[in-house]
Amino acid sequence: MGNQAARSASFDASGEVNFDHFQILRAIGKGSFGKVCIVQKKDTNKMYAMKYMNKAMCAEKEAIKNVLAEVELLQSLEHPFLVNLWFTFDDEEDLFMVVDLLLGGDLRYHLQKEVKFTIQSVRLFLAEICLALDYLRSKKVLHRDLKPDNILMDEDGHYHITDFNVATSIEEGHSPTSVCGTRPYMAPEVFEAKKGQGYSYSADWWSLGICTFEILKNRRPYDIHSNTTVSEFRRIITDSHKSMCHAISSYPESLNDLVKRLLETDPEKRLSSLKDIQQHEFFTGMNFDDVLNRKVQPPFIPSKDHLNCDPTFELEEMIVESKPLHKKKKRLAKQNSKPISDPIRDYLESNGKVFEPYDRER
Repeated sequence: MGNQAARSASFDASGEVNFDHFQILRAIGKGSFGKVCIVQKKDTNKMYAMKYMNKAMCAEKEAIKNVLAEVELLQSLEHPFLVNLWFTFDDEEDLFMVVDLLLGGDLRYHLQKEVKFTIQSVRLFLAEICLALDYLRSKKVLHRDLKPDNILMDEDGHYHITDFNVATSIEEGHSPTSVCGTRPYMAPEVFEAKKGQGYSYSADWWSLGICTFEILKNRRPYDIHSNTTVSEFRRIITDSHKSMCHAISSYPESLNDLVKRLLETDPEKRLSSLKDIQQHEFFTGMNFDDVLNRKVQPPFIPSKDHLNCDPTFELEEMIVESKPLHKKKKRLAKQNSKPISDPIRDYLESNGKVFEPYDRER
């Protein structure tokens, strides 16, 4: 009882959300600039995932602009099949993003475990991700990095898109031309983008086609890697097209056709809208309103008897990490007397802006 009272007294529940509002439970993942932990909000006992990014590292890798753009973008989005943002705040060391907690693991994890997804599982996967992509299009957002690593599952087996670090907004009459994303999942028009020749929403649907093929065959259709050149890319796509078609020929013809139309190299001919998907034979009889309202029971449900992630993340946080999160409060207390540069707030100030915490509950 005394411990609970002390814990409750350590933060102001009515004040601006900050690090003290959360109980850190365990590390479950890591990214380029920090890690992801399971946390519990002390006043509501709700569970979330908290992604924290080291400010100095963001500055060192010249990623501050992208990180702040992702935060701003996520504040404008909310959908059943996205990983939604709830809170953002910062301290001297880190920028924090508190998002939906999804304990089913990412799609990459399950592919590495060689899970055999049924045709019905693939059907629901496609329906849910297509609904998410349709929503993003309604918000004029192109994700640009759709891949198994960025598709998370919740405990019930539903799919959610995450990681908007290289996402962009598409304004009327303007097409992005920067080569962004992960090369094995990039659409041809992204790979070959240049000034005056950009790309649009259909690029994400090519990535979805690659992911779908990978779910079916547990490998990608094209042998493309991070160092593949533009000329090699086009040759690989052309030379491997027949083998790609042959690899999925044993599946139902409607699924076979769907994958080939998602992997159409011409973005104008590619399946790239929810309307296209709903009218496709593979989805005959599927009620997309039921899918949106999560009334369709997923055929594959991730295990609930263990965390669906690499257990070494927790060990790294406790043993290897030079600035572990669970020791942050003591560490910052010792540093209070020393001035610490804040690259994120400095960046905002230089652009006439200030950092503002975000709280979706308010």
